[in-house]
Amino acid sequence: MMKNFNKTLLAIAVTLASTQAMAAGFQLNSQSATGIGRAFAGDAVIADNASVLSRNPAAMALFDEKQLSMGLTYADVQVQVSDVTHGGSGANYGSVDDAAEAKIIPNFYYVSPINDKFAYGVAMFSNFGTGTDTTELSNNIIGGELPAPIDLLGKTEVTTINFNLSASYRINEHFSVGAGIDVIYGQGTLTRGGSVPTQEGPAHMDLVDVDADGISFGGIVGAVYEINDDNRFGISYRFSPEFSADGTVNYGGTDFEEINIPLPDIFQVAGFHQLTDKFAVHYTAQLTTWGDFDEISVSDPVDAQLKHYAWDDSWLFSLGGTYTLNDSWTLRAGYMHDQGVVGELSSISIPDSNRNWYTAGATFNLSKQTSLDFGLAFVRGEDVSLTEISAIVGDVHAMTRSDATYYSMQYNYKF
Repeated sequence: MMKNFNKTLLAIAVTLASTQAMAAGFQLNSQSATGIGRAFAGDAVIADNASVLSRNPAAMALFDEKQLSMGLTYADVQVQVSDVTHGGSGANYGSVDDAAEAKIIPNFYYVSPINDKFAYGVAMFSNFGTGTDTTELSNNIIGGELPAPIDLLGKTEVTTINFNLSASYRINEHFSVGAGIDVIYGQGTLTRGGSVPTQEGPAHMDLVDVDADGISFGGIVGAVYEINDDNRFGISYRFSPEFSADGTVNYGGTDFEEINIPLPDIFQVAGFHQLTDKFAVHYTAQLTTWGDFDEISVSDPVDAQLKHYAWDDSWLFSLGGTYTLNDSWTLRAGYMHDQGVVGELSSISIPDSNRNWYTAGATFNLSKQTSLDFGLAFVRGEDVSLTEISAIVGDVHAMTRSDATYYSMQYNYKF
């Protein structure tokens, strides 16, 4: 009987926990140091270096010489999971002060004008990624009888990398268009398990152990409209695929070889206005279609829905300013409001809430061809009180908060 009970728990736990591998709140805004310094305000149209490729391929039409940009972003994410409590008895399983893992996120961009009409570019960057670990709570057995909600606790890590090839075409002095292809590599790790009480004493139970990766294809289209040299607007739409990752998920005696995860599309509009010789303002509105993220499914040897979800689409709004101090230094700052997307379906493993970004950055010109960018962002979330249903112990209450600090540096070269 205990064996059959364990199999039932395992099947339900995979259904619940596998969804946390790609839960809401894992979208990254870390594609460049210049973007971080201005809260990505106007990034789809400013085109002050090659990193504009991550936002709008049409903006390559604004380049009259080859440019290279490459950099690193260190994302120090602080996730607190507090007072994980059993809903029925009120028993407290404890807290995790630092449930997140810091990330180093690289990027690379190259733009090459062919003539006064055509340009092409190649890029490498990341749009999605997360990492949390609440394993330390999974071995807490209250009173020797009540196990922790081990189907909700463990390690969750997701990484995606975009390899992009894009081209742009200038139609006339005011209007340009562009398009690109994304080759997206993704990798995910998910573990769930912990101690459960038995007649012989505590015993370890592994519910989920997933390590999967794969490649999918997406694309982006964009346009730029230039009123004049000092005022322009950009628009882009990134098409994301349903991502399929090959790996092994074993439960109930069945090995599933593939996990299928629909990624959201990203739409944005941006504006740039050079108000004086030294000062410019810029802004962005971006929609991410998390409503497309409707289910996680598995396949091979059979197709099965792991979990149905109905997240909300999410907007972010950012405003920034750039000030040219002198020939050597350019300063920038920005503010962003980023909406949370999970509504009432918050998760212990990947906390989500509305977030406010406060950012600053600078460019130092080493020469006419070479410059260095620096970006700093303080991201502050909200305290969230949530309830999740564990297949093992029932209702589980917790408080979560997710903050982050981004440090970024970038090298730019004009050929």
